[in-house]
Amino acid sequence: MATVYAASDLRLRRTVAVKVMHASLAEDPEFVHRFEREAHAAAQLANPHVVAVHDQGRDSGTGAIYLVMEFVHGRTVREVIAARGVLTPVQALAVLDPVLQALAAAHDAGYVHRDVKPENVLIGDDGRIKVTDFGLARAIVSSSLSAATQGVLIGTVAYLSPEQVERGYADARSDVYGAGVLLYEMLTGVVPHSGETPLAVAYQHVHTDVPAPSLTRADLPRAIDGVVTHATRRDPALRYQDAREFLAAVRATRAALDPEYTMVPLPMQSTTVIDQGGNEYPSVPTSAVQARTESGMVSGRRRRRRWPAVLTLLLLAAAGGIAWQATAGSHSDVPQVIGMSVADAKQALSDATLRSTTTQAWSKTIPEGDVIDAQPTPGMSVTHDTLVTLVVSKGPERYAVPSLIGLLQGDARSALAAVKLRLGAVTQQYDAKAAPGTVLSSNPEAGRIAQPGDTVDLVVSKGPAPIPVPALAGQTLAAAEAALQTIGFTSASSTLYDDQVAAGNVIRTSPSAGTLLQRGSHIKLLVSKGPAPVTVPDVFRLSASSATAKLRAAGLTVTVHKSSGRLLNLVKSQSPSAGSVVPRGTNVTITIV
Repeated sequence: MATVYAASDLRLRRTVAVKVMHASLAEDPEFVHRFEREAHAAAQLANPHVVAVHDQGRDSGTGAIYLVMEFVHGRTVREVIAARGVLTPVQALAVLDPVLQALAAAHDAGYVHRDVKPENVLIGDDGRIKVTDFGLARAIVSSSLSAATQGVLIGTVAYLSPEQVERGYADARSDVYGAGVLLYEMLTGVVPHSGETPLAVAYQHVHTDVPAPSLTRADLPRAIDGVVTHATRRDPALRYQDAREFLAAVRATRAALDPEYTMVPLPMQSTTVIDQGGNEYPSVPTSAVQARTESGMVSGRRRRRRWPAVLTLLLLAAAGGIAWQATAGSHSDVPQVIGMSVADAKQALSDATLRSTTTQAWSKTIPEGDVIDAQPTPGMSVTHDTLVTLVVSKGPERYAVPSLIGLLQGDARSALAAVKLRLGAVTQQYDAKAAPGTVLSSNPEAGRIAQPGDTVDLVVSKGPAPIPVPALAGQTLAAAEAALQTIGFTSASSTLYDDQVAAGNVIRTSPSAGTLLQRGSHIKLLVSKGPAPVTVPDVFRLSASSATAKLRAAGLTVTVHKSSGRLLNLVKSQSPSAGSVVPRGTNVTITIV
């Protein structure tokens, strides 16, 4: 996302690193925000092992967005691994110590780095070790936000924790995982998980434990295995809970591996020193260097045999041995208890003058009741009466299917996710009592034991089954309304003249008969008012035949009354009179003269 230049600070006359965002990205608010976040995160971490950010802004002439950073003369851990292959356990722990100090400072300030990897750890020519690139850092309280951009995980996939891969979630324990993978790589020269695609590597983080480094490099001590394994547990709850706790374990392990380190406690800013030949050594406090120099132990070139110096060396060695014995007498190594039964592990700890407590965790490989892990890690040297926590296997991870009946489908999905189960097939079924969308049954049913990732099928209510609209044509309005009410429909009526249906009877329904509707639906009834009325036409002075035809055409019947005497065969009068409105079929009497 940027190009980094070595530049000269003209005001303070120093070399700085200037990170300039690529112009093509400067219009993307998310990339700009990430640049700003890197500046803000680093600025709040007043720690000697964090690369300092001096300034941040946008150039007024070119519009380029930039960061001005501390320039570190030296190499990245990636370059060191490429050049050396592997580090010794003491060297690797000495490198990791200041890295964890930097991460601990970030965690204390409420940040999680999210991208711990060898490229982001710098070893200066002066021996100082610094962590850089807080561009992906987020406040821990907001780190539940998705860590994906357009479907691509943020962070280098080889060092991503399982929770970052699965849920896009990161907290301090995610940095612990990344630092554990970094330690693994420094010790073995390779990353624990690899694959042909990033997706394949991500899959392994989720489904495969990080192996013990000694499986790749047999000369590594078991104590180192314990530290790496503890830091890279797939379940965040079983890891060191933050960088500070991880740091304490690293220092305790280094003390167990290096007696001189035990006598001279590691300073807060321990580092790895690179000499002019490119060789790397763990640094020691000045007092220790002076002590070694005075005793003739520092350089192999100082081989002149001066008896006073030799005598001094012997005296110092004797005194050191006595001091070590006195110190060792109050210490015990945590016994190897992994795989033991709880009773045997407790007895082993008691025999080592250590106390014990237990907690439980799931395990696919360790039988129920046996020890999965211990903290402090087996092999560590600890003082007598130290409390050792035994992590006891509950056997393969299993969960009871929760009761889901009556829950909405979305709530049922959440309830299953809470016990690491997945929603399977969903079928719908009519139910007269259950509200639409609520669960009627599950398979497996509630209480059945399932493995993480198993699916649970659901039957979900579609509500009451629909009811067909009855055939009501020809029935009286009262009878039709009663029939609809009986089956749960409501109704309203309107009227219409109809020549075929008697007045007061139903002509048709809307919706029409046979339509499937839910109970409570509204039905419209169209009721007949009988035949439409007719206006009596005027037939005065028409012939009898013409008048009869006209009246019949209007829907009326005709009665002809003839006057006495000679007839003209013309209509003299009609009853009802012309213009009268009468029902269809009404009889009209015409008088012929």
